[in-house]
Amino acid sequence: MADDEAMVRAGVLAVLARDPQVEVVAEAGDGREALVLARLHRPDVVLLDIQMPGMDGLTAAARLRQESAGVGVIMLTTFGQDEYITRALEDGADGFLLKADDPRELLNGVRAVGAGGAYLSPRVAGRVVAGLRARRVAYPRRSLEGLTEREREVLAGLAAGWSNAEIAGGLHLVEGTVKAHVSAVFSKLGVRNRVEAAIAAYEAGLRPPRRA
Repeated sequence: MADDEAMVRAGVLAVLARDPQVEVVAEAGDGREALVLARLHRPDVVLLDIQMPGMDGLTAAARLRQESAGVGVIMLTTFGQDEYITRALEDGADGFLLKADDPRELLNGVRAVGAGGAYLSPRVAGRVVAGLRARRVAYPRRSLEGLTEREREVLAGLAAGWSNAEIAGGLHLVEGTVKAHVSAVFSKLGVRNRVEAAIAAYEAGLRPPRRA
């Protein structure tokens, strides 16, 4: 088992090394060490495994979200069960990838989350969408009445998986203004991260904009 984990770790490092813009600043052996290293290095993105010794990755993700709101969190795991996906997103993860995914998905996820966006691998996204469709049958749509027209536009960008810079470009705003709108959207909808905001947009029937 330890040999398998070492191989997976080596594979992840090899994939990340393909992108010269990605720098691995530290490696953690367990969840608690990951929190310590995140405080020390303040990385843009933290990759966490669900099954980590000591403190598991899901608990570490929740703690990391409380302590370092600006750090992007991606769950990288063998397990794709719906309960793991749901809990990871509820605990504040910005991305969810499976170890069996195409290695390019890892780089895509790190780039997207590092730019302030969110990322689900296609297989995970399919399960999330299926779950949302089931929920829309059982539960009423979440109201967006409290949002301003501009906040709705920003939320639509979040639903499309756009970064703050992309939303700013699409709406002809400065990035600082977009960040303020994103914070307002989170507060008014009672969500904790971009993935939850995108889910709220989907539940409310808000269509994401198309890229130019």
